[in-house]
Amino acid sequence: MTAMTRRTALQFGLSCLAMQVAMAQEEPIAPDWRTRLVEAALEQIGVTTLYDPAYTRLAYPGGDVAPERGVCTDVVVRAYRRAFDLDLQRLVHEDMLANFAAYPKTWSLKAPDRNIDHRRVQNLAVFFGRRGVSSPVSQEPADYQPGDLVTQMLPGNLPHIAIVSSNRSAEVPERALVIHNIGAGAREEDTLFAFRQTGHFRFAPT
Repeated sequence: MTAMTRRTALQFGLSCLAMQVAMAQEEPIAPDWRTRLVEAALEQIGVTTLYDPAYTRLAYPGGDVAPERGVCTDVVVRAYRRAFDLDLQRLVHEDMLANFAAYPKTWSLKAPDRNIDHRRVQNLAVFFGRRGVSSPVSQEPADYQPGDLVTQMLPGNLPHIAIVSSNRSAEVPERALVIHNIGAGAREEDTLFAFRQTGHFRFAPT
């Protein structure tokens, strides 16, 4: 290879490298899983406007009630489906089929029910715990990151679940808001510490 040929090859290689760097700089950085989950939860606001706990027969897998209605767990299920195509209906049902004794018997079930099991807070809490994604319950705002899941006990011993948002409280800037359906459809509200927490989970998609 002559000196001129080597110079030409080197110049061509440098030109290609410069082009790749420029293209990489132009491409937006893909959001991490936390951002994607929070965005998928926020997209439900204004769509899901009703709280409806009625038992409904669902398709399987991927079954859902009508988008304008649902409960707190539906916010979580829909967010994981929309963000990652991850189906908690299927995952919970399969785990309950294999490990039914590990799940609560609150509803006197003798076998898993794929229509409702994933829509119950206690079952989601057991599922996440079995996945080893539990984090300590805390009263420190800094311990909660966007995309974390928090279970709570509402007045009247009603279990609840919410997704920690990336947005912050106007009252206490270091405190995150949560996205949930607590009775009036999907909303983003300042209730992270408004009710007694019973669980804290960080379920990254795999």
